[in-house]
Amino acid sequence: MTPEFQPVQIELLMPHEIRAAMAERPVVFMPLGTYEWHAEHLPIGLDALTAQGVCLHVALRDGGLVCPPLYYGTGGGHGDYPFTIMMQGEAEIAALLRYSLVRLRDFGMQLAVLFSGHFAPEQIRMIENIAAQWNDEGHSMQVLALAMNMGEDIPIEPDHAGMFETTLLASLWPDRVDVSRLPPLEEGLPDADRGKSPFGAQRHDPQHPLHGIFGPDPRGYDPKGAPLLLDAMVGWLGARVQQAFGSVR
Repeated sequence: MTPEFQPVQIELLMPHEIRAAMAERPVVFMPLGTYEWHAEHLPIGLDALTAQGVCLHVALRDGGLVCPPLYYGTGGGHGDYPFTIMMQGEAEIAALLRYSLVRLRDFGMQLAVLFSGHFAPEQIRMIENIAAQWNDEGHSMQVLALAMNMGEDIPIEPDHAGMFETTLLASLWPDRVDVSRLPPLEEGLPDADRGKSPFGAQRHDPQHPLHGIFGPDPRGYDPKGAPLLLDAMVGWLGARVQQAFGSVR
């Protein structure tokens, strides 16, 4: 990230700056991710980095504040992969999020957006349950729960360490993408998937050239497509947040 995002990064702001931002738009983003293997060409913090990056772009464009990302997630079946720290259940994460929501409500926020770059079913179910329970309780602040894979009219299908996540991270942290760390594409290279889905269980095999990559082969990704993907994600999230914010005003 660059200094241009400082005005919306809540951890960098002084109290008077937070008050001024809230007076304009009392919306707060809470990006969620995890520490998780994303093959050899991507950083283990990708899920949180992309969630934070998309939220920062939306907040800078439309208003609102962004909390630091939470790098602990749950679910997804990659818990035993190298350099992965995954919570075995949701209890600890949910407790932290719930208390954070209480305090953000007390600050005077009107809408909190739980936005997860880690979109395992267990993670999505957790944030949706938190939001539903909170909203049913009738608080002065509403909670919106969304995940990266819910995007609409997005040019690349969401995946894990494949073309989608590689391209999206490249739009935010281009120096953190290095596809040369993957086995080189060679003329006539046998089909390691043997006709199976690129999201199939064969990608769990450590001997697979795309071990841990669930989605289209990222080795041929086009950096020129990165801004288009980011714009689509920012446009979708911004529209969903505006819709929710308009309903609580």
